[in-house]
Amino acid sequence: MSSLTLKEFQDQVSELLLRHRSLLDVLSKFQQTGAAVNRAVVKSITECGCIELNAAKQAYSPDMTLEEAKSVLNTHMQGQLCEACREVIGAELGRNLFYMSALGNLLKLNLQETVEDESKKCSTLGLFTLS
Repeated sequence: MSSLTLKEFQDQVSELLLRHRSLLDVLSKFQQTGAAVNRAVVKSITECGCIELNAAKQAYSPDMTLEEAKSVLNTHMQGQLCEACREVIGAELGRNLFYMSALGNLLKLNLQETVEDESKKCSTLGLFTLS
């Protein structure tokens, strides 16, 4: 099976999206699905417990080298997603990508080009994109 491109996915979304064709509907569904992704991650912490969160101020100094910063900075997350949480979060991310693609379609934005443009910025700007 070949990899699906973002353009092919956008075309597929365009064919499937019937009910929520209004820009306002798509914007609100995109926001709603983003919140559902957040909620699924939170539930993996608070209900399942497969991952834990222990957040504190990062011990970062502008004087650090890149390698030092990579070794000191962390995700605040411990553990790994269990299969059930991975499935739920994956489904929610998929739904979010669906509405992101729908938004791109309505606004005549090619997500493949958007990703390529952002990648070029990241390559050009490097670490300066972090701010």
